[in-house]
Amino acid sequence: MIDYFDNRSKDARHQPKHFRRRGMTLVEILAVVVILGLVVGTLTIGFSGTFGQAKHELAKTGIGTLMMKVETYRISKSVWPPDDLGLSVLTDGQATPTDAFYVSRDQLQDPWNHNYVIILPGPNGHPFEIISYGADGKRGGEGEDADISSTNLKGNN
Repeated sequence: MIDYFDNRSKDARHQPKHFRRRGMTLVEILAVVVILGLVVGTLTIGFSGTFGQAKHELAKTGIGTLMMKVETYRISKSVWPPDDLGLSVLTDGQATPTDAFYVSRDQLQDPWNHNYVIILPGPNGHPFEIISYGADGKRGGEGEDADISSTNLKGNN
């Protein structure tokens, strides 16, 4: 029986060029993989410094928020936070969510998941200093490991 609706040939050599399917060769696939690897590597190197800088900016914002909350605590209680409690006076156990100076526990950690530190009294006549010790969580350092202090924030000197 002849099927008049199926005039496709079983042999690909007899099909017009636009009907033939051509697969990618191994060399073409390897070339694409290498190019994608180069692009990803370049982007990773370019963005790594940007992420470190972004975390420093987040730490500055966190310090600014904590500075306002410590000032609000002093106004509400007429004293600075006690040395033995530090910034924990701003959160659960010492404060309630209805207190103007209340912050959640996660706000007491910098972008590298280290606790912010408060020093009372602060240096150079400042009543207090709030510090993030950077990515390494240790005093000192450069780049992403550099300390961030409330006394060095712009407009707070």
